[in-house]
Amino acid sequence: MEPDKDLNPDTNDLPLRANTNHILVRHYVLDLTVHLDRKVISGSVVLFLEPCSGLRTKAEDDIGPGARTLEAGGSRDVSVCRSRDMDTMEDGTKGLGGTTTRMEKMFGASERDGAGFQALSAVGSQNAAETENIQSSHSWETTSDGDFTLVLDCCDLDVSKVEEVDVTSVSSTVASERSDVSSVNPQADFIQNLISVPSSRWRQKHQLFLLCSRAHRAQDGSSLHFQRDRWSLQVRKKGVATPQEFPRALRICYETRPTGGSVRWTKDQDNRVCVYTAGSPINNRALFPCQEPPVAMSTWHATVRAPSECVVLMSGEEQTVPIEDRDTPFLIWNYYVTMPMPASTFTLAVGHWHQVTAEIPPALKRGVRAGAHCSKIAKLGAGPGEWTEADLRSGLVSSISEVVKGSSLKTGSGDQTTRSDSAFCYSSLEDEGLSVTDYSGMVDDGICCSHGDYPCRFTEQSARSQRVIPHRVFGPVCLLQKAQGVLKLLPRCLAAAHTVLGVHPFPRLDVLIVPSGFSSLGMASPHIIFLSQSVLYAGSLGSGENGLSLCGSRMCHEIAHSWFGLVIGARDWTEEWISEGFATYLEDIIWAQAQHLSLQETAEQSDLKALLRWRRLSDELQNSEEALQILRPNMENTGQASESGSSTVKHALNPDKTFMQVHYLKGYCLLRFLASQVGEQQFIDFFRLFVKKYHGQLILSQDFLRMLLVTFPSMERKGLTLSAIYADWLDRPGIPKWLYERSAVWSQTRLVEEVKAEVVKWILLSQSHQGKGRKRKRIEPKVNYKEVMSDQLVLLLELLLEEEELSAATVCALQRTYNLQNQDAEVQHRWCELVVKHAYTRAYRDVEHFLVHNQAMGVYLYGELMVQEDPEQQALARRCLSLVTEQMDQSARRVVEEMVL
Repeated sequence: MEPDKDLNPDTNDLPLRANTNHILVRHYVLDLTVHLDRKVISGSVVLFLEPCSGLRTKAEDDIGPGARTLEAGGSRDVSVCRSRDMDTMEDGTKGLGGTTTRMEKMFGASERDGAGFQALSAVGSQNAAETENIQSSHSWETTSDGDFTLVLDCCDLDVSKVEEVDVTSVSSTVASERSDVSSVNPQADFIQNLISVPSSRWRQKHQLFLLCSRAHRAQDGSSLHFQRDRWSLQVRKKGVATPQEFPRALRICYETRPTGGSVRWTKDQDNRVCVYTAGSPINNRALFPCQEPPVAMSTWHATVRAPSECVVLMSGEEQTVPIEDRDTPFLIWNYYVTMPMPASTFTLAVGHWHQVTAEIPPALKRGVRAGAHCSKIAKLGAGPGEWTEADLRSGLVSSISEVVKGSSLKTGSGDQTTRSDSAFCYSSLEDEGLSVTDYSGMVDDGICCSHGDYPCRFTEQSARSQRVIPHRVFGPVCLLQKAQGVLKLLPRCLAAAHTVLGVHPFPRLDVLIVPSGFSSLGMASPHIIFLSQSVLYAGSLGSGENGLSLCGSRMCHEIAHSWFGLVIGARDWTEEWISEGFATYLEDIIWAQAQHLSLQETAEQSDLKALLRWRRLSDELQNSEEALQILRPNMENTGQASESGSSTVKHALNPDKTFMQVHYLKGYCLLRFLASQVGEQQFIDFFRLFVKKYHGQLILSQDFLRMLLVTFPSMERKGLTLSAIYADWLDRPGIPKWLYERSAVWSQTRLVEEVKAEVVKWILLSQSHQGKGRKRKRIEPKVNYKEVMSDQLVLLLELLLEEEELSAATVCALQRTYNLQNQDAEVQHRWCELVVKHAYTRAYRDVEHFLVHNQAMGVYLYGELMVQEDPEQQALARRCLSLVTEQMDQSARRVVEEMVL
């Protein structure tokens, strides 16, 4: 396939170039080395490929998400896909040629996998603005236009070699079990059969993938030719005209660039070099060549070598134990996943992280490195990266986990295991009145999975009863004390999420406090959450539980993504509301559950949050272009791709969209509207039904809405049809009528009325300071100010920001009364706005502190400093920018520089 000639690289739409309708990557094996000194990651990735049998059509798209998911697998024809959707799928005991395969004889009959799963990548802030850079092998021009081209999503990578992998030695070992079997293309058959191994034998399957990835390059003299342009890597084999003839396993050797858009090289809060995947709009294509469209599901194994003083955290199903890399100063870390996921969910963080514990060791308090690793180093002779063929062949019936880590604790049926290790925490469960497991409410948990074949936790009794999955928290030394608040809240939030939504989709969770330049408050990926330091416990005196509100609610938001955004993903990334709107709606419900609030308290706090979000959304929609206000920007074309499978993500590279929250806020309001039509509790119960049916699948908006309308037929009798919801909420800019009406109700609730009463007191106090010729101390009224919670304080400051004038004495009294500089970051942000608006010079130091330590939240504050045209404020903005410019996210820095410089 030739590159899209009419694609303009300077548009705001992100191209997804991979030809996923022709061929799919089913498994990646990455072998990477992290060079902190050079700020690059070098190594290779081996791709195991499966050609698709046919192209998806509009008619097939209308069948339903299950059918779409299966067609994405490409290993079945249309009739099979349809029969699966009608619950008449063949049992999968036959191979490609209709006879039982040797792989299936060895491992047992399998249902060929075609799992549907996609993680809506958190919108980041990297904008690929470099000029087009073309790189190719010397003989690219010698291939024919008639040769098939494998197209991978790729940018900011220096590719040195692409080669076919010869799996003959591996396949011959397995074939010896069935010497009577012959084939025209035995290597292709072997890879196809390996891909089709059932999930009940996932350990052996992963071992064979790993063994194949260590094989030598093919020696048939027909090397692979490649070309890389700005957005893609294109690979051909001379004389190969179809996907079916294309090599099934190939190795790509490459190196990342220090400024690559998918990886973020920076320094942590201890001033130590680190790197993490940025979750940028371009996803992981600058980390390794991959297929980015949501339908491209794959499993992976990653071996990462990093300096011995570092900790490597990654998406992976078990805790890994680092292994010494012989005579080098590196350690080897191994992670793997058995649930097919898109390449965009692959998440990596390498740095001098330390695990947060209930008690910080004295050595760490003194700044001395002690116990940096999550567990002891396994001093084995060879790590997984150095396994010999004999080691792997002799271990076909043993577990990768057992080879790497020793014993594992069986927690479910088949081959699924989770680690039982003291490095994981079930912290403070007894203190909080929680238990690790709860077998109540399990009567209606019979799960019939409609996704493809993978080891699914939803079918495991032990997983269903696991309220709190094993978890750890990491961060730099200087933040370990503050991060203890995260460790305290995490089990409560996990247990609450289980109560609301049921089975945790993933077996473990790491939380990392990322460097200060992180571009958002949090980012969820399978098995790992990145959390901004901005949400850490502020430590205000007497704040108690109130001081943990921002941290708790943000963690509940990210945990909610495990269900909406990860195990259920959007089939079209422009429908970002499916992930962010749902997580925003659920964070309130889960956080209320974690706090054990009464129904009345839950409703009151929920309405207060709704009013704050309404105010934010209203302000955002008044100051943004209409095209960015639409939740379904592709409208009736949502989910469609070209004949090859390539597509674009509308507005993904628009710098204005990076800082917008319309998908969070308007999507949240849509869900509030729908809940108001059927009842709050009934709506939450429906969420559990939806998760039960659609976990492991990709969805579009209509999948959720159609099931809702079928479940609650009274909605259509009220005129709430699919087309009506599209018209009012999804396909047009602006604010629906219901939201205007409902916001008036929210503004009259008890908690809001309390805030309004306090605002009046402050306004009266300010007016009393404006009289001429008076001695203020004598006339200042004695006022009793009511204690308010964090969200009320945010609203109070927002309402005071609407006042044209506030006296300096009033601003000072505000700061003193509420200890504003020590509140959470949301309160501090409004406090800084108040300081800037009224030029309260005594608190300029608070503004500087906020801009340095809360970079993800301070972008627009720079604009406020500049728009006042106050020389002292403008100097403050420039000074702050100079202090953080090296650590700041690149997109945020560009936006700020446009305002300041």
